[in-house]
Amino acid sequence: MNPPDILCIGSVLWDIIGRPEVFLAGRGDVAGRIRRLPGGVAMNIAMTLARFGLKPAVLTAIGEDGEGTELLAAAEKLGVSTAYAFRSARPTDCYMAIEDETGLVAAIADAHSLEEAGDAILAALSDGRLGTPEAPWAGPIALDGNLTAELLTQIAASPLFARADLRIAPASPGKAERLIPVMRHPRATLYVNRQEAGLITGTNPATAAEAAAALVAAGAARALVTDGAHPAADATAGQPVLTRAARPVQARRITGAGDTFMAAHLFAETRGAGPVEALERAQEAAAAYVAFEDFQP
Repeated sequence: MNPPDILCIGSVLWDIIGRPEVFLAGRGDVAGRIRRLPGGVAMNIAMTLARFGLKPAVLTAIGEDGEGTELLAAAEKLGVSTAYAFRSARPTDCYMAIEDETGLVAAIADAHSLEEAGDAILAALSDGRLGTPEAPWAGPIALDGNLTAELLTQIAASPLFARADLRIAPASPGKAERLIPVMRHPRATLYVNRQEAGLITGTNPATAAEAAAALVAAGAARALVTDGAHPAADATAGQPVLTRAARPVQARRITGAGDTFMAAHLFAETRGAGPVEALERAQEAAAAYVAFEDFQP
């Protein structure tokens, strides 16, 4: 088996997304569209990288039920390897969200299979299939905050990640603070939005640039911060903060935009782009995703 280009560690599940045809506030039962598609932070990143031409593999927990088998087949069809996925006795995880023209209205994430699997999802990094403690994986890894705080703390100190180019994404604002130990990994790059940055640092930044600088001051080696339709920022310890504006678009979807930003940025850097170009490409990819436009990396 040929090794993957990148490992995406974290949630792979079914997204169930409802979007009404009208502004939702103050209404009850309304007409709209409901979609079911492969999702989860790790899967969203992997799918985007596969579209860009990379060969990603996911390290995750997927149920042994029918929905899990269907999800495995869907992932493989999208170019995402599930060869190293842990099959769980629990039901396959899912995420349910309602969005309207203002953004995310409400969401529930059921990631119990992933949380209960713990470090079983990392077996391939230590048993020789992808690495060992003595010869750890040395390529890029996208890591998502749906993992438990205990597992993220373990990863931060693990020799299995000592040589990885570690890219970290939160699962949601409510889980952002669990990233604090692993964001301080010397080879880590953190990707968050302005709200998540404020929760991690205990501040109330007014801009992405302020947020990124606060993260570096809190111990992150590098931090990229998005802020919806406002400029995004890239801060590295000892370097000036970079910012790039977002292209104005009509938002037609929200869930997955941050994951697309991260995937496009990571892809650009793996192909030799400098920090400015990579940030520009990530902003353009996120805008195209939100607007349901095609994007070529």
